[in-house]
Amino acid sequence: MFGIGMKERDAAEVTVLETDLASFTALVRYLLTDQLDLGEGEGEQARRALDLRQLAQKYQVPRLELLCAQALQESVGPASAVPLLEAAHTTGDGRLLAQCRRFVADHAAEVRASGGVEQLRDLGVAKGLLGDALDQVAELQKGRTAAA
Repeated sequence: MFGIGMKERDAAEVTVLETDLASFTALVRYLLTDQLDLGEGEGEQARRALDLRQLAQKYQVPRLELLCAQALQESVGPASAVPLLEAAHTTGDGRLLAQCRRFVADHAAEVRASGGVEQLRDLGVAKGLLGDALDQVAELQKGRTAAA
């Protein structure tokens, strides 16, 4: 974008869509220093990692994309599992999607207590979680029948 032959190279101002100033600044900082800065706070770090991963895809920075994916996988917790699940569904990140689904299944009470259910916005994700819950109920019933 800022290279030879691109109009942005000589522009006084460049508009970068689909991001915020902090995320774009983190991208430029990464490009200059090779250091990943996701900010402070668990929720902010996950959001910044999502934004930076999209920027890394858009501007073809594969190492940054991998670092962001790793940070997202490490940030899955009771409060972040549902928003990350929805983001993974939206972006087609199968690995993060599977990890979040497993986390929600294994820590359902904690996710619910953290407000994760109220954060759910995507009907497709809701259907997937309901399907997961029904599968778990069926497994429990099958186990009870086999034990009887």
